[in-house]
Amino acid sequence: MTGWLEALERLAGSRAKAGLTRQLRPRPADDVVVDLAGNDYLGLSAHPAVVAASAAALDAYGLGATGSRLVRGSTDAHAALESGLAEFLGTESALVFSSGYLANLAAVRGATAVCDLIVSDAYNHASLIDGCKISGRRTIVAPHNDPAAVATILDAHPGQPAVVVTESVFSVDGDLAPLAQLHEVTAARGALLLVDDAHALGILGPGGAGGVAAAGLTGKPDVLVTATLSKSLGGAGGVVAAPAPFIRHLIDTGRTFIYDTALPPAVVAGVHEALRLTRQADDRRATLTARATQTVTRLTAAGFPVAHPAAAVLSVLAPGPEAAVTWAADCRDRGVAVGCFRPPSTPDGTSRLRLTLNAGVPDNAFARALDVIVECAP
Repeated sequence: MTGWLEALERLAGSRAKAGLTRQLRPRPADDVVVDLAGNDYLGLSAHPAVVAASAAALDAYGLGATGSRLVRGSTDAHAALESGLAEFLGTESALVFSSGYLANLAAVRGATAVCDLIVSDAYNHASLIDGCKISGRRTIVAPHNDPAAVATILDAHPGQPAVVVTESVFSVDGDLAPLAQLHEVTAARGALLLVDDAHALGILGPGGAGGVAAAGLTGKPDVLVTATLSKSLGGAGGVVAAPAPFIRHLIDTGRTFIYDTALPPAVVAGVHEALRLTRQADDRRATLTARATQTVTRLTAAGFPVAHPAAAVLSVLAPGPEAAVTWAADCRDRGVAVGCFRPPSTPDGTSRLRLTLNAGVPDNAFARALDVIVECAP
C-alpha cells in the first residue's frame, strides 16, 4: 500500500479548512488557569483526603493493578468501591471499569443479550453510540428528549425486546432528560431503560446520588445505570450499576471488562474517598447552583442566550468552528480554560463553548472568568 500517509495529510488538510483540527495542550502541575473546561465539578480531585487515600493505596499496592480484573487486577479496594457505589446508587450490584467509555460499551452490548432493538437518543454520547454499533442490534435514533417519539418507536415493534438508551444530563448542552416520563414509556412496554448518569452523579438527587435518583427511579429492576468516576468524583474509571444478574452477565461476557487491565488501586481508593466526601457535599452542590445562576445572569446580560443548566454544564453558541476555536484560545491566553465543541461532538453546523462549573474555583476567580469569556467573544 503506497501513498497512505499522503492520504492522511489530505484528510488533515480538509479538517483544517473546516476548522476541525484538534490539539493536545499538556498542562503543568502548577497550572494556574481557571478551569471551566474540565469535569471536576465538586473540586475533589485535589482534596487532601482524596490525595491521602490514593497515596496510601499507592504505597500498599504499587503503581498498577498488574492484570485484568479476572486475573490479578481485582483488589480489596475494587471490591470496597463497588460495594459503596451500589449502595450509593441504590442498586443490587455494581461493576467498576477502567473508563466510563468502556463501561458504556459493556452496558449497551450486555443489554442486547436480551434485547433485539435499541432506541438511542439523538444527542447521546459517542460511547453510547459506539456501544449501539458494536452490539450488532438494530438501532433506531429517537428525537432528543422526546418520550412520545420513543413510545411511537416501541409501539411500532410490538413484542420485540428493547432497551432505550439515554443520558441523564447531556454532556454538551447540559439539559436534563425526562427520565420519569421515559420510564413510564419503557415500563408500560416491557423495555429496559439504560441511563448514563455521568454528568448528574454527585450533583443531582439526594446526597448527589444522580439523575436516576432525582427522578425517583432508584432500584428499579428495569433501569440500568452507568457513570464515569472522572467527573464529580475527580478520579478515573467507570461503573455499571444494575441488578446482580446483569452484573454477573458482564463479568462473564463483557469484553471491555474481561480483556482490559484493571483500574489502578490508587485511583480506586481515591475515588472511594471522593465518594464519601460527595455524600456530605451539600455545600459544594449549593455553590454549583449559585454559580449556574450567576453564569446565566452574566452571559444573558451580555447578549448570549443560555439556558439554565440542569447540573453544571452550560453551552454558549459560537458563530462557527473557527470562531469557537479562536474564542477558546483567547480565553486561555487570559488564564481561563473553557471547552470548545465542534462537529462531530456537536450536530453539523453548530459549534459552541462548553462551560463546566467547578465548586473548587475561588469566588473572585470565577467572576473574573465570566468577564473574560464575555470580553473575548467574537
